[in-house]
Amino acid sequence: MRITCPLCGPRDRREFYYYGAEAYLHRPAGDDAVAWDAYLHLRNNPAGETRDLWYHEAGCAQWLVVTRNTVSHSVSTVELVAERGAP
Repeated sequence: MRITCPLCGPRDRREFYYYGAEAYLHRPAGDDAVAWDAYLHLRNNPAGETRDLWYHEAGCAQWLVVTRNTVSHSVSTVELVAERGAP
């Protein structure tokens, strides 16, 4: 699988560290135990399009949101987390 980093261009996926679903960017507010339990422990495993967090470890050291298809392994978009703004 190839990921096109917005800063470094096309790279092999081995240059990146996979962190998990993009939902990690949306932390629950406050001390709601049920919301925190769901945030930390409940995960979807969809077949098809997903939005994931990847870290470009061997390159620019930036966090990326990668939209990809888990069935075909095709990557449709890559964006910098730093340029997304507040959730």
